[in-house]
Amino acid sequence: MSYGINDITDKIMQIAEPNNFRRRMDMKANRERVFGLAALAAIIFFVLGMAGNALAAERHYWIKAEEVQWDFMPSWPLNLMDGSDMTGDIFTDPNAFSGAKGRIYTKAAYRQYTEGFEQLIDGAFAPSREPGAPNEHMGITGPAIRAVVGDTIVVHFKNETSIDTSVHPHGVLYDKTGEGAPYIDNCNPGDPGCDPAGPGDVVPPGGEHIYVWGVPDRAGPGPNDASSIVWPYHAHTPETASTNAGLIGPIVIYRPNAVGFDASGAIVTRFREFFTLFTIFNENASALFDANFPNGVPKRVDPDEFEESNLMHGMNGLLWGNNTGYNMQAGEKVRWYIMAMGTEVDMHTAHWHGVTLLRNGHREDVTGIFPATTATLEMLTDNPGKWMFHCHVNDHLDAGMMTTFTIR
Repeated sequence: MSYGINDITDKIMQIAEPNNFRRRMDMKANRERVFGLAALAAIIFFVLGMAGNALAAERHYWIKAEEVQWDFMPSWPLNLMDGSDMTGDIFTDPNAFSGAKGRIYTKAAYRQYTEGFEQLIDGAFAPSREPGAPNEHMGITGPAIRAVVGDTIVVHFKNETSIDTSVHPHGVLYDKTGEGAPYIDNCNPGDPGCDPAGPGDVVPPGGEHIYVWGVPDRAGPGPNDASSIVWPYHAHTPETASTNAGLIGPIVIYRPNAVGFDASGAIVTRFREFFTLFTIFNENASALFDANFPNGVPKRVDPDEFEESNLMHGMNGLLWGNNTGYNMQAGEKVRWYIMAMGTEVDMHTAHWHGVTLLRNGHREDVTGIFPATTATLEMLTDNPGKWMFHCHVNDHLDAGMMTTFTIR
């Protein structure tokens, strides 16, 4: 049997100083364990990193902007909150006064289709917003665009309205061709999207554009956030007229470890999700005003009353309890995504009766939002019943910004 120099040294030490030798061997074993664990950790991190890269996906959404005849109060004249008769209400009754529009307006809405715009999957007469569907509650609000940190979002957009429009996102990463907002931005002439009305900034009627948005870490949840956060997307051509027309929807970004995936690679959450847009749609300032009032402001009408009657205080574009579909089970994990849009009057205080929620670790049952801001809240569904959900601003409450949710 032959020995190497290390074997010989160990043998000598073992014979001459058995205790020293044992200590040296223990230290050697410890070093090997430490090095082994470090190597294992490095391998794990490498594998996880590779897995994360492998899981990163291009998430394609096929979305049209369409014109719809939108009914803010399908139950009219019945008030679903208190059973009262709304006949004579200036916001919803077309006969409330001479020149009143009532509850039905021509509006624009983002709606989702299958690949190639083959089939409507998210909107009027589509399965996803029928009673009992997860998106039943979303009303006029555009489809939820979902992605995980590390993904790339690709929005295939087609404008089928009679107005110029676009899709402008908040939070995610984009270049000038993905911004969807026309303005003089001092970019380098000749760069893609440099023109104030460059590709994607203004999509004319019948036009199409593909928006590509990155989802880096800074687009996802922060250290104190829940495992998902919401951003708005909306038209920006111009923004005031476009959003009053109805063109707004949510983008949800998840931490990679917060979701699963189905066989097709689509995101599957571990919690139920609800979306609510608090806004006063000002139909006087809508890009579709002429479609609603082809002859202009009616003659012999009180201008103040006319203007007031066209301020629709909605939650997802619905009034007086018509926003159905907020149904959940007791003990279920529920996440609420709240958005607002509008003017200085669109300072909203969302109030859930009967429960409490967490927003960035703070417990509350009322949360405040402002135009173009969002909130993500986690609900404790510990109190079964049918509960009121509304804006607590008195003027908004009195104009119908309320509905209910049910914990079974």
